[in-house]
Amino acid sequence: MKKITILGATGSVGSSTLDLIERAGDAFEVLALTANSDVEKLAAAAIRTNARCAVVADVSYLDQLRDALAGTGIAAAGGADAVCDAARMGADWTMAAIVGTAGLKPVMAALEGGGTVALANKESLVSAGAVMMAAAHAHGATLLPVDSEHNAVFQCLDRSAPKAVHRIILTASGGPFRQTPLEAMRGITPAQAVAHPNWSMGAKISVDSATMMNKGLELIEAFHLFPVGADRLDVLVHAQSVVHSMVEYIDGSVLAQLGTPDMRTPIAYALAWPERMETPCERLDLARVGRLEFEDPDYVRFPALRLAREALAAGGARPAVLNAANEVAVAGFLSGSVGFLEIAAIVADTLDRYDPAAPETLDAVLAIDAEARRYAVERVKDCVV
Repeated sequence: MKKITILGATGSVGSSTLDLIERAGDAFEVLALTANSDVEKLAAAAIRTNARCAVVADVSYLDQLRDALAGTGIAAAGGADAVCDAARMGADWTMAAIVGTAGLKPVMAALEGGGTVALANKESLVSAGAVMMAAAHAHGATLLPVDSEHNAVFQCLDRSAPKAVHRIILTASGGPFRQTPLEAMRGITPAQAVAHPNWSMGAKISVDSATMMNKGLELIEAFHLFPVGADRLDVLVHAQSVVHSMVEYIDGSVLAQLGTPDMRTPIAYALAWPERMETPCERLDLARVGRLEFEDPDYVRFPALRLAREALAAGGARPAVLNAANEVAVAGFLSGSVGFLEIAAIVADTLDRYDPAAPETLDAVLAIDAEARRYAVERVKDCVV
């Protein structure tokens, strides 16, 4: 019986993971579930799965969690340190699905445990890629990608022969504004930006998809996950979200992973790896799809993708600064403080103003993140919607 911990159990990825675990009967034992503040959903999931403990990151909700779990025998805890403690409980398999920089310390704690970490937290590798990969190597941990694109590459890539890879191609849906003229983007609202045409995701990642920053962050992730250089990573827009990514080899062969847009497919692959497990996902009907269409990304209308490519090429602390500034800018957009086109502008300005040395520890990464946020917040204050 595989012992499971889910960091970020109430979000879309965490909920999909729970769905698969609950369908699998006695195949899994749940050690810990964590959430930021959604006590009702967290407690319900903990009770359904008979988890050993449930943790809220926001300690002000701890009393509510204790009340919700009273009489169940399930331990309750609260605070950021408690989330890291949950990650250290000795799970065989940990889903790392906490959104944002808040997920960095719990991911590191899970890696230091030496088990398998299914990574859905982009910021871990974007902001601290070198540090995280070094920790995984030092502690014998296995890092499995859960993002549909990286999971697709993982399924298609012959890791024993990286020199045979000509390029890795990450597909992008293009988001809800793939064909929207640049001028029309000025008036885009948060409600429009979070309405992704194919995927059901949280607000922040949906906005990242709309700006295509999401794909830029995924390029940086791919650089750390797969043994190829940045010059062998590419992006292709594929609005249908049928082909989730491809690997092109030097002999001209292209291997692709296809499927319906359902996050339970890549989660199930990571959950059962190196085997496979049944899922309730809709089966792909290629006859109904009819044709597959692709196009090159537009770096003029979507400058966030260009900024991410440049940060990857520069290396060092640049990806961490990029990520921090983007989080601030997206939060400003969602709150109505800045316009849609200002998101990339705020990131670019922060990168221009702040260029620290490459971090060598997680604490150094977090310090860079905090300072970059300070610069970005100042820039947000200058914006007028």
